[in-house]
Amino acid sequence: MARILVAGETLIDFIPDERGPLHAVETFHRRAGGAPANVAVGLARLDVLPLFWTRVGDDPFGDHLVETLTDEGIAADLLERDPDATTSLVFVSLDPDAERSFSFHRDGTADTRLQPGSISDESLSAVGWVHTGGVTLADEPSREATFDLMARASDDAVVSFDPNARPELFDEFDFGDSCLRAFAAADVVKATAEDLIAADMVDEDADDEDAPTLARTVCAAGPHTALVTRGADGSLARAEPSAPWNPTDEPIVVEHGGYAVDHVDTTGAGDAFTAGAIAALSAGESLADALAFSNAVAALATTAKGAMTALPTRSEATALRE
Repeated sequence: MARILVAGETLIDFIPDERGPLHAVETFHRRAGGAPANVAVGLARLDVLPLFWTRVGDDPFGDHLVETLTDEGIAADLLERDPDATTSLVFVSLDPDAERSFSFHRDGTADTRLQPGSISDESLSAVGWVHTGGVTLADEPSREATFDLMARASDDAVVSFDPNARPELFDEFDFGDSCLRAFAAADVVKATAEDLIAADMVDEDADDEDAPTLARTVCAAGPHTALVTRGADGSLARAEPSAPWNPTDEPIVVEHGGYAVDHVDTTGAGDAFTAGAIAALSAGESLADALAFSNAVAALATTAKGAMTALPTRSEATALRE
């Protein structure tokens, strides 16, 4: 199997000790996070060790993140340390249903300073899947570094993208325009209704019930596959005839209703889903089987606080799926 390369931010999530608005929280717990980092660790837990290109500060928080990643089996080759920038921090608040909101502290931090061309053509030639996310599109030079990586991926590689909508981070650039450029460069996009609303691609009243339309909108922007997640209600996938997992001459649409678990914290559930989808699709599973597996991974990831804490092993996800 060709290697999988994940690229993007790694940061510290401060998870609240209790639910409620951020200003009312007194105690937080430090957890490793960042959507691409969650995907990378999720893949490692599923026995698919990826390459991971990221950049953290040469500071104690950076030390913790590198140690966390290497403890998960991720090679240190592409874990860059920035001597002139700090590591990003994010404070998370949880509402009564365990849904979260974020307060970012990442002005000029290390993850905004990924440099174009850092991954050699030789290294990219051995990669069969490249995954990126939307947060690094908010700042230069990480913005062009992300687009450069997507453009230079091998013709045989699958390129996936998760908008991970954080429009509040986009001061200089437009979030919607950035997503459209990324969609045009991607083969697979994982998105939510909220992502597409934030990108001005659908009406603001769109919701999970509009998943077939959302998926069609994603594919119309360039990708051959759209994965639309719907929280506790599962997910829907659409694959155009050009998708390697579509054996027909027509678009195919599959749905899965998800799994019932006791939700504690939904932080990172979408990233867990992405890890499951990449692991399954890159191994040649059908779109329907990949969706069922991804939902199992995502459901289990919500059963403890922190984005990485409850990321399941392959055997745990398989057991829930069965």
